[in-house]
Amino acid sequence: MKPISPTVHGVLDYATCAFFALAPSLFGLHGAYATVCYVLAGGYLVVSLLTNMPLGAVRLLPFPAHGKLELVSGFVFLASPWLFGFAHQNETARNLFMAAGVVFLVVYFLTDWYRQEQLASTAPNRAGAR
Repeated sequence: MKPISPTVHGVLDYATCAFFALAPSLFGLHGAYATVCYVLAGGYLVVSLLTNMPLGAVRLLPFPAHGKLELVSGFVFLASPWLFGFAHQNETARNLFMAAGVVFLVVYFLTDWYRQEQLASTAPNRAGAR
C-alpha cells in the first residue's frame, strides 16, 4: 500500500500551488522565471480543482490521469533548465525546477492513484438496501 492517499495528495497539490505562487518572492526570481512560477501556480490550481479526488471541486479529471500529468511534469521539471537554456544562467531557478521535478516524481511514486476507485468498488450498494 502506498502511503499518500488521495486526500493527502490533494493537500500536497494545494500546497504546491501556494509554493509556486510564493517562489518568486522566496527565491528572488524576476522576469520570465517569476512569470513561469505564477503560471505554474495557476495551472496547477486549475488541474487540482478539476481532479476527481476528495479535495477536487469539479471532479472532471480522473485521479489516475492527474497522476500521469504529474509524472510527465516531474521529468519536464528535471529537464527544463537544459530544454529552455537556463541551466547556466540562473542557478536558483535551475535548482528550484530540478528540486520540484524530484518532489513531483517522489510524490507520484508514493501516491495511491487507484485507492479511490478501489474504495468505490467495494462500498456497499445502498440504493438496493432496505
